[in-house]
Amino acid sequence: MTVEYLTDADLVDQPAAFWTGVAYESLIAFTRARQAELGFTQPQYWLLRNLSKHDLSTDGHGMTVPQLREAMRTYLRSEDDLEAESAVLVERGWLTRDGDDRLWITEAGDEARAGLKRHAPAIRALIHDGIDDADYVTALQVLRRMIRNTTG
Repeated sequence: MTVEYLTDADLVDQPAAFWTGVAYESLIAFTRARQAELGFTQPQYWLLRNLSKHDLSTDGHGMTVPQLREAMRTYLRSEDDLEAESAVLVERGWLTRDGDDRLWITEAGDEARAGLKRHAPAIRALIHDGIDDADYVTALQVLRRMIRNTTG
């Protein structure tokens, strides 16, 4: 059966876990490719966000790579190397490393983070092309219900 020609009757019996996995891999690959075209990686962006007091950091204090890895545990991928990614950002002058091996975002890094963040709506628009907002919300509500149904 070809994926492009599945009827509604075919889809009703398809396993949601398969399709959510395919969607996840496709969306991550697409997002990372767009970010690479713009000269940064998704883990680099996450590092900046997690260290910025203007974004995810509550206090703007430096963090070690293990602390950052823990903070990002729900969305890091196994191939993400925060040590290597942070070294690139230190080289760019977007992060500094102190004597206790904590990473700190620089002013230039925070400006870069804000600039990188401005690309997110365009990437989202490409992903959502041809998808009505109501349909998108319905899809997410269905997924959320499946999660509730399977987590007790």
